[in-house]
Amino acid sequence: MVLPFKRLFISGGAGVIGQEMVRCLAALPDDVQVLVGDTKPRPADFPARFQYRQGDLNFLTEQEIGAFAPDLFIHLAATFERSTETYGFWEENFQHNVRLSHHLMTVQKDLPSLRRVVFASSYLIYDPALYNFAEVPAQPRSLREDDPILPRNLTGMAKLAHEIELRFLQTFRAEQFSTVCPRIYRGYGRNGRDITSRWVRMLLAGEEITVYGAESYFDYLYAADTAEGLLRLAAAETVTGIINLGTGRARRVSEVVDVLRQNFPNLRAQYVDSDIPFEASQADMTRWSSQIDWLPPTTLEAAIPEIIAYERTRTATPAAKVPGHVLISSVAAKVPLVQAVRAAAKRVHPEIKVIGGDMNQGCLARHFTDGFWQMPATSDENLSDIVRYCLEHGIGHIIPTRDGELAFWSRHRAALAEAGIAVLVSEPDAVRRCLDKLEFFAFGQNNGLPIISTALSLDAHYLFGNEEANPGTSFVVKERYGAGSLSLGLNLPEATALAHSQTLEVPVFQPFIKGQEISIDVYVTRQGKVHGLMPRTRDVVLRGESQITTTVDDPALVARLTPIIEQLGLYGPLVLQALLTDDGGLHIIECNCRFGGASTLGIAAGVDSFFWFLQEAAGADLEQFPFQAASGPLRQVRAAVDAVFSVSSEQDAS
Repeated sequence: MVLPFKRLFISGGAGVIGQEMVRCLAALPDDVQVLVGDTKPRPADFPARFQYRQGDLNFLTEQEIGAFAPDLFIHLAATFERSTETYGFWEENFQHNVRLSHHLMTVQKDLPSLRRVVFASSYLIYDPALYNFAEVPAQPRSLREDDPILPRNLTGMAKLAHEIELRFLQTFRAEQFSTVCPRIYRGYGRNGRDITSRWVRMLLAGEEITVYGAESYFDYLYAADTAEGLLRLAAAETVTGIINLGTGRARRVSEVVDVLRQNFPNLRAQYVDSDIPFEASQADMTRWSSQIDWLPPTTLEAAIPEIIAYERTRTATPAAKVPGHVLISSVAAKVPLVQAVRAAAKRVHPEIKVIGGDMNQGCLARHFTDGFWQMPATSDENLSDIVRYCLEHGIGHIIPTRDGELAFWSRHRAALAEAGIAVLVSEPDAVRRCLDKLEFFAFGQNNGLPIISTALSLDAHYLFGNEEANPGTSFVVKERYGAGSLSLGLNLPEATALAHSQTLEVPVFQPFIKGQEISIDVYVTRQGKVHGLMPRTRDVVLRGESQITTTVDDPALVARLTPIIEQLGLYGPLVLQALLTDDGGLHIIECNCRFGGASTLGIAAGVDSFFWFLQEAAGADLEQFPFQAASGPLRQVRAAVDAVFSVSSEQDAS
């Protein structure tokens, strides 16, 4: 198959149709790039060269998809219920059908790269009065694209709503991209939730199957044929609007049972009468045949043995384990951090919970977590209690957030790993270097890194190198250990610097260097390689944290910083503080080896720290999740926001 596209984005690509589509695309030349998005984990057989974004695509940003720049978008992602929709489906349908479709076009409709949109719609849009009958039907009704419509359930309603949205966009964007909405008929395939796959699984287990409406007709469309049909339709760029995709040859439900019986001679089936109307529908493929020189070829007789073979293999494969929950220690008032972790966890698996841990039961951030633990102090004597709590509550990941606890988690990360708990912290030596500014400078001096001179005494000759300090020389005074921003003495003359040092516990002195102060958000893999790096200016700083900060697009600076950071021996998220001087100089001030207060901007800009941590903890290769820098500068303004919750009696009691 030849496609006139080079960059394909497929939503719902780990579903039944999506996996078949990826198998087709794997045979294309290497210059065809594919980005697949799905809530499910990456299928093991997906080509390594294809990008995969796991998680709820409602959180896909314009910057993220803009960095990939698709020229073809195939929208498969959807949720549905097997037969009658339940009351609880009300919200699920809105979030993952109506809202999702609208959102995915919102973030793509203005992309200059986009040329073609294929939306997998459904025959459920047609008025069921056309094909539902109280009596056994003699033959199926062929549904045409211009037949009356009246969606028979919420799923059909959502499909119709997005068809109309795409029609609306075509009135404004027809010169930019074309859209086509294939209305797909009764799908079935390998690894499906459809009745055919469910019956196969039951028969393999030796169970009796229950058959309703044996005389109904359905236009059964094999998922592999659906995938190929959608790709052929994508390539036919002049075909737009609504078009049926089925076989055009409906089969009775009883025929499906007959084919199963050919493969399971001892099949036991219970035929049950039902008040549900008989269905008798098939696709009128007249328009399709006039536009596409291909028709779905696979029959039930050919497809069902493939499904059986797949299910035999599948039953021998253990089910994927739900990843462990996440504990954020010293959660305090770090609400943006909690929200970032929750967003990352949802992208990995919807059942992952984020637990806040803090010694203060009244901490603010607990109201934004899925649960709270008033945890003991992070001291060695409490290690066994901490491990016990994590194991009892299914916690498999720990994210430390405070400088004072990093050494504890680092010392015990190996013991925690043996218990199946991954901790987002560097090795003890690397942590110690970052927490001790004097040792950090000594390390830089020994390794040729541009780290600002640091001394225990106010020795201007030492601090400024071999040059004598002039009368206007200024100094910086700060605490030797941990984050020194709150007690920082900045741009102080000698006498004032000495006086300020008397107010500190263990003061150190640095030369004051005039320049632009920047922060650099970084994620370093377990192999010690920089996976994502984003500099940002510190535009407004309050209590040591950036209240307004803006990303910097400077490839030369990124290339300069990368080897420096990799020499530090760190792992996970870190924030480097540095100065850029007018003469092109780079002066590193310090390194915080944890997620920073304003590092949520780094996540928005592509440094996907928490998502990458969860993926590495699960054993994934981060080459499958490349750093995609946001296009253009981003600015973050940190401001207080009110949150209003419904309060239960249990919450009042706590």
